[in-house]
Amino acid sequence: MAERTIINIGQKDGKTAKIIIEGDARAPLYGLNVGQEFEGDIINPDYNGYTFKITGGSDDTGTPMRFEIEGPIRKKLLLSGGVGYRKKVKGLRKRKLIRGAEVQDDIAQLNVKVIKEGNKPLLQD
Repeated sequence: MAERTIINIGQKDGKTAKIIIEGDARAPLYGLNVGQEFEGDIINPDYNGYTFKITGGSDDTGTPMRFEIEGPIRKKLLLSGGVGYRKKVKGLRKRKLIRGAEVQDDIAQLNVKVIKEGNKPLLQD
């Protein structure tokens, strides 16, 4: 179980903001899926008015999340490309460990993008 989650926020101008959430502050994110939108005040009260969309992430072992798999499970899939496997030879397929699309307590990194901007600018690191 990861003790903190790093949230990478991609902005419309191409810049990225990074937020670290620790402990019980991560609980409102549990149950959300890749591709789902949420309000910004869930992760920080300063982001009131923002709307974010989850685009991906990885768990504490580095296993990437894939949107086709429902729930918080980890399973091995036969992949020919896409999230979790970049093929080097045309036509090659490989069995890789992939994580489901649901956010749970063992997610160490979460990627989101801004859908609707709020009044205050995002904090930059």
